[in-house]
Amino acid sequence: MTEAADTVFLDGEIHTLTDPDETYEAVAVRDGEIVRLGSSYDVEFLAGTDTDVIDLDGRVLLPGFIDAHTHLTTVGKYLVHADLSAADDLDGAVSRLRERAAETDHPEDPEWVLGYGYDESTWPEDRYLDREDLDAVSEERPVVAFREDLHVASVNSVVLDRYVEEMADENVHTEGAEPTGVLVEDAVNVISEAVAPDAAETGRLVAAAQARANELGVTGVHDMVRGSYAPEVYRDMDLADELSLRVRINYWSDHLDALIETGLRTNHGSEMVRVGAVKSFTDGSFGGRTAKLSEPYHDDPEEDGSWVVEPDELREIVRKADDAGLQLTVHAIGDEAIDETLDAFAQTEDPGGMRHRVEHVELASEEAIERFGELGVVASVQPNFLKWAKEGGLYESRLGARRAETNRYALLDGAGAPIAFGSDCMPMDPLLGVHHAVNIEVDAQRLAVTEALRAYTLGAAYAGFDEGRLGTVETGKLADFTVLERSPWAHAEEIDEIDVAMTVVDGEIVYDGR
Repeated sequence: MTEAADTVFLDGEIHTLTDPDETYEAVAVRDGEIVRLGSSYDVEFLAGTDTDVIDLDGRVLLPGFIDAHTHLTTVGKYLVHADLSAADDLDGAVSRLRERAAETDHPEDPEWVLGYGYDESTWPEDRYLDREDLDAVSEERPVVAFREDLHVASVNSVVLDRYVEEMADENVHTEGAEPTGVLVEDAVNVISEAVAPDAAETGRLVAAAQARANELGVTGVHDMVRGSYAPEVYRDMDLADELSLRVRINYWSDHLDALIETGLRTNHGSEMVRVGAVKSFTDGSFGGRTAKLSEPYHDDPEEDGSWVVEPDELREIVRKADDAGLQLTVHAIGDEAIDETLDAFAQTEDPGGMRHRVEHVELASEEAIERFGELGVVASVQPNFLKWAKEGGLYESRLGARRAETNRYALLDGAGAPIAFGSDCMPMDPLLGVHHAVNIEVDAQRLAVTEALRAYTLGAAYAGFDEGRLGTVETGKLADFTVLERSPWAHAEEIDEIDVAMTVVDGEIVYDGR
């Protein structure tokens, strides 16, 4: 006698996202694993007296979205502190900070006024917030507004008075020898460390972010973690059975020696929390004009970016981690930075087998794109960044005509490069990212709906060595699903308006928006 399923999902449009993509009406789950796919009639035979029967009512069921590059505590900060991402202009951002200051204007709350996610490139003013703007929020309390890339931060006079002596001059913008309140790169790190949450606050941020991720159909994340209590929080939540996300922890290269000494290696861990890669940097960001370019910035001919980690130091980090059996994941945005990263990976024995990754890959040359395919290096990219690729956007401002050379996903796919989609929490929203990748005007950047969805599912799973258990809807794989109210194939021009109806992790419904 066939054992009954724990849950059956009937009368849906189930896309496996295998190659080729196959569709079914129904799927059965037992002990967190997919045990049958087929018609509703066939699958219903596995419904016993204790089986949960879910009527999908024509909705679309996909493999669960995996965000291959995020910072979950930052997602939580957007939810807990001032969210500046929706500000339409500079005054709107300042107003949100004032509201946050008023909310925390009593002794038991933190002294700092914090805001996250502003993007001046979308504002009529097209300039960073500065000390005068933030002094208008408060002249007594420290105020910080982090740009969404986290490579730029704006601070008020209180913060400058306290911390400017700890910062390198080149990372503090000045006007007439006076600091403007705009900080980049290492100076931002000084402030990030000053406001870093403790273990209890980290737990609150992660819990808020996890709930939001599930609402967006996210079932797994690759979290880029530096100097944070997040790994401890994840493991405690796992032991307490409180995790509704599968987490891969990508540790900063600062922790490389500790990882080697303690014997932790990529893929060690549990079903829910695993060691990922060692994260390093090369350059900065386009927003801060610190991404390393082979030619000057269009809007600043005296600037071609800067190294966050020098190439010689990067090669040593790559060699050391690879020798220890640890996957590498390296932030590289500008074309010169991408070339240096690929050179470092090419010196390892098997970069494709180790699934070494380049994060962002925003301005890769055609030669570099071919090398991704040849080396098997994962292009871990963020399709939501395509919002900057439109006419008059950030890429045109910084790069001029080279904006069309950014984020060329179709060329990467054609070169056979493994592609994984993530959000870098700008914002965390897989359907928004898929929408941009499907609807961008430039052929070299655009993917078909199926390929874009695969990059957020199977591609991200592959980047985390998880394609054997996640990323497609197949018998024997884990039951992590995203259920959509409408078909992204039938509504390709409005994917960003499709609602997530349900999110399932390990066979359990963790979000139900029906």
